[in-house]
Amino acid sequence: MHDALFEFVTRTSRSHKRLILLGVDLLTAPLALMVTFGLLYNTLLPTVVIEQTLTLLPAIGGAAVLTSVALGLHRIKLKAYESRAILKTALFSAVVAGFYGVLATLSDSTLPGAATVLFGIILFLMSVATRFLMLHFVLWIYRRGRPRVRVLIYGAGTTGMQLATALRTHETIDPVAFVDDNPGLHQMTIAGLPVYPAGQIGEVVHTRAINRVLLAMPSASTPKQAQIARRLQSMGLDVLTLPSFAQLVGVEELVDQLAPVRPGRFLGRQKLDAELPAGAGAYTGRNILVTGAGGSIGSELCRQLLTYQPARLVLFDVSELALYNIDRDLRTAADLTDTEIVPVLGSVTDARVTRMVMTEQEIDVVLHAAAYKHVPLVEANPLAGLANNVLGTRTLADVAGEAGVKSFILISTDKAVRPANVMGASKRLAEMVVQDLAKRSKDTVFSMVRFGNVLGSSGSVVPLFHEQIAKGGPVTLTHEDVSRYFMTIGEAARLVLLAGSFARGNDESRGGDVFVLDMGEPVKIRELARQMIEDQGYTVRDADNPDGDIEIVTTGLRPGEKLTEELLIGEGLLTTPHPKILRAEESSLSELEVAGALRALRAALASGDSEAGLAMLRRWVDGYQPGGVPDLQKSL
Repeated sequence: MHDALFEFVTRTSRSHKRLILLGVDLLTAPLALMVTFGLLYNTLLPTVVIEQTLTLLPAIGGAAVLTSVALGLHRIKLKAYESRAILKTALFSAVVAGFYGVLATLSDSTLPGAATVLFGIILFLMSVATRFLMLHFVLWIYRRGRPRVRVLIYGAGTTGMQLATALRTHETIDPVAFVDDNPGLHQMTIAGLPVYPAGQIGEVVHTRAINRVLLAMPSASTPKQAQIARRLQSMGLDVLTLPSFAQLVGVEELVDQLAPVRPGRFLGRQKLDAELPAGAGAYTGRNILVTGAGGSIGSELCRQLLTYQPARLVLFDVSELALYNIDRDLRTAADLTDTEIVPVLGSVTDARVTRMVMTEQEIDVVLHAAAYKHVPLVEANPLAGLANNVLGTRTLADVAGEAGVKSFILISTDKAVRPANVMGASKRLAEMVVQDLAKRSKDTVFSMVRFGNVLGSSGSVVPLFHEQIAKGGPVTLTHEDVSRYFMTIGEAARLVLLAGSFARGNDESRGGDVFVLDMGEPVKIRELARQMIEDQGYTVRDADNPDGDIEIVTTGLRPGEKLTEELLIGEGLLTTPHPKILRAEESSLSELEVAGALRALRAALASGDSEAGLAMLRRWVDGYQPGGVPDLQKSL
């Protein structure tokens, strides 16, 4: 029976459905008139009615059909039958009742004048009731035997009420209740649904068998909605957010409203990239190899180098995806120059591949940016970090010297200064490897660039904080007093390129110089977090502002993390042609000591002995404190 009804409802055309509604109006009007007489005379067809108006019933039915067509009442879908349709039904009833009154007057009827008014009221009530009964009957046909989603609506305001009303006529969605943070709405019934406090969500979900929660609070801030959504998702619920009406009509975008982060705003000093000279003479017309070309620093180096119009730019990276992206990115710009772009997929630890690239591409300058740099990952995988950062640098530098490369520049980090983690220690050992080769090199000038945290690079705090803000927080700090030196990606890339030009023109030294950028005062990470939150238009939630949007949470220092970083090992600084770039002369290991360190490292890698690798670092890297944290008072 149900299947037959379902097939009838779903297969009936729209025009046939309209005819059915007209038929309903045709029958409802005469029936309403009979009910009117019944109420007046306590019987449906009293003698006076039979004598005076029975012949008018067909005319009443015809008038009802014509009026329904004229008002378009038969075109209103049952699911769309709401307040405006009800008003049309009232007009329909008034017109038909008025028509009856005219007919009754012309036929000299002795029926009381109140019959016309009563007939109009009854016709209105019966027409509305008939359509609602038909709607619920059709919904019963659709819903019977079909799975239904029981929905809890979070937010009992205007949007929530409109949503509940709209969902009532849905075939597979069943709105069950509201949840709202406003205590004044609790224990009330809105749009036919009870309103519960947010603290009872768990109980309501369990007792009312809720499947999904709809957030109907578009006026709430993005962090607030994200916090609620995460709490509900932790309970195993599907959570969907209803956009505001301004978003639906295009006044606001439906996408995340967070503005793009401009890292340079958080330096706490004037940006220097525009002040740094180009140093183009060291690269124009040259064949240049950039390792780690697909990384944050490597890719910016490639973009800036392209403006200097080198003869050939070789992009070297171990990541296929990163290499594909930077190659595709540079192709369009390279079309406007005579620079040849050569992508090479390989690892810096592979001597065969690096030697082939150096010789076949006739490399003049090597910019070595490839490294494992994420402190916690390298701390958890020390041998992999040491193999890539130390032996990879040695392999690449050896091959560069053999191939007669004119300039080799290692990109290092402030974490190499008195390192407290494996990543920093591996970079310091890589520096000493380059310093050792610089002492013995006749043709290749080896140098290093050491800088602080690069804003906006992969793994830096800026994209991390931006992601946390987008999710509604909290923004996490490892310590209240952590501070870092910061520079932009543009500054970092320009510094590397300038270092290459300075090292090339330095007659006082055969290389081995460490170049650093004067980056001003270190920036407190907590202040950076606060600035980023406020820059996105939100407020910090703390003891002074409990109603704020996003909380800043301290999680504790990670293994190997310092409170502050340093840029220099010693005290001596020498000037360069630019006042913001300084050159440091630092102590280094002898050739035999470097050979001993590398021999110990290769033995640790061959045996897979992480402890042996760490012991090698403790022996040869001055100041290395594995997992250590500098004295707090010294850092403040």
